[in-house]
Amino acid sequence: MIKRVVVVGVLIFALMVVVKDGRVLRAVGLTGQCSAVQTYTDGTQLDACRAGALVGRPDLSRQGCRDVGPKGALEYWRCPAAVAAGPNGG
Repeated sequence: MIKRVVVVGVLIFALMVVVKDGRVLRAVGLTGQCSAVQTYTDGTQLDACRAGALVGRPDLSRQGCRDVGPKGALEYWRCPAAVAAGPNGG
């Protein structure tokens, strides 16, 4: 009896870790995902976001990105250049 409780507890914990990580949910298509489709010479990049089955398309406005607009099943965002650390870490 106690073995069953422990096994169920371990399985629930493993499921919680997998869901928290999010990679499995993105791979299955339950959550939306974005990918860079083009990088411009000034360092900015164009990201294409696809909606998931449980939630809509990701909103990249909090990362400083500007919505370019939807085209088909994708929504495009223009995002600023990433800040790179110098050789001294700053």
